[in-house]
Amino acid sequence: MDKEAVLTEAERSIYAWQFDVEGFGEAGQRRLRNASVLVSRVGGLGGVVATELAAAGIGRLILAHAGDVKPSDLNRQTLMTHDWIGKPRIESAERRLKELNPRLEILAVPENINEANARRLVGEADLVVDCAPLFEERYLLNSEAVRQRKPMVECAVYAMEIHVTTMDPGATPCLRCLYPEQSSTWTRQFPVFGAVSGTAGGLAAMEAIKVLSGMGRPLHGRLLVMDLDTMNTRIVRIRRNPLCPECSML
Repeated sequence: MDKEAVLTEAERSIYAWQFDVEGFGEAGQRRLRNASVLVSRVGGLGGVVATELAAAGIGRLILAHAGDVKPSDLNRQTLMTHDWIGKPRIESAERRLKELNPRLEILAVPENINEANARRLVGEADLVVDCAPLFEERYLLNSEAVRQRKPMVECAVYAMEIHVTTMDPGATPCLRCLYPEQSSTWTRQFPVFGAVSGTAGGLAAMEAIKVLSGMGRPLHGRLLVMDLDTMNTRIVRIRRNPLCPECSML
């Protein structure tokens, strides 16, 4: 990331309210402007991550999501629209994000993360946000983030519950430390409200902004767990597994 990226007068005007956040300022905005973020899936969770990053002034988004828009997407996937049913999700996401921020550079990939593209797509990014519902994808992202020493924001939702943490390879636990084996709970379709996905997406986007701009205290070594049914929130300390097959050698 080039911390000296120049802001235009239009950008200064658009992001003026952010400049006054303590620890951010114009220097933080320049860092965002010159950063690239990979968002794996831009559905209910990843779509909000991408939207908030685009609104905050991120310079480049790499978006990976396969398939066409379905009616069942529309309860939570805010980048999808009724008129786009039957058309590629990734095209709807790109179109909507460019309407919000026409300065944004987007690499739109009509594929989910897989063994053939994980290394390349992680390599394109300064930071990864994992919003994939299936552990096969999540483990692939984790493996490449660890191998390439890229920070990764890990976020997940189920019913009314949210999990968010931020991983810094070699310094914090990785996904394999947190989940050594696949959970049978996480399937392609699961119970969730759009508002739960939206809340988690906003939190994950803020974690990415903190890491990229150098402000605040990211959730390193800490797992945020929120139950939006009871509104109970807790922070769980998580530790590296010294025998982790992914990160123990770092």
